[in-house]
Amino acid sequence: MFQHRKWWRCLLLGVLVVGLGWESLMLAEVLWWRTHDPSQTAFMRARSESRQARGLPPLAPHPWVPYDRIPVALKRAVVAAEDSRFVQHDGFDWQGIRQAYDRDVQRHRLVAGGSTISQQLAKNLFLSEHRTWWRKAQESILTVMLESFWSKRRILEVYLNTIEWGDGEFGCAAASRHYFGVTVERLSPSEAARLASMIPRPRFYDRHGPTEQLLDKARTIGLRMNQVSIP
Repeated sequence: MFQHRKWWRCLLLGVLVVGLGWESLMLAEVLWWRTHDPSQTAFMRARSESRQARGLPPLAPHPWVPYDRIPVALKRAVVAAEDSRFVQHDGFDWQGIRQAYDRDVQRHRLVAGGSTISQQLAKNLFLSEHRTWWRKAQESILTVMLESFWSKRRILEVYLNTIEWGDGEFGCAAASRHYFGVTVERLSPSEAARLASMIPRPRFYDRHGPTEQLLDKARTIGLRMNQVSIP
């Protein structure tokens, strides 16, 4: 019995050591990217491997756009579409989570996500898109790290420069060129609202173009974008 307990203690200690080591590595990356622009994210690597397996060209370049050069209209549109309380919350929009839960209960299935921009960035930078309890737990830890060591301004800057906006299209600079043939600085408010409306299903809209549902959502975002705060 004594040997059995000792074995379990050693196993638990080993798991804790490995876990702390892993989180320390994640924290080191979070601190590094606070002042260095990521050249690639976990999602980009996954998409690159998928494209390579299908014999498709590599990912398009995604030039970095500093925060001050990203149009205010695009910042407002994305915040209005994805996380209207971005400036107010600490990484978790508890009101939004409760609303999402209530909608899921009403429909008797998982529909609404309620993830904030900070949570989405944590997932895009470090994790896979597979939904598992471990990934969700790790996403929460990384969200706390980002909110603790980054400013809201930095979180939104990295998000807009690394988010997927089409098949092989990452970041607002690539998206502006791909869909409208202009630099991101020249995006109009309506074009910004269109890009923001694509975020939940970027590859679908890249294939099918501006559906009526997308245009309706873009119009709604256009009406709401001046009502939200941005950092």
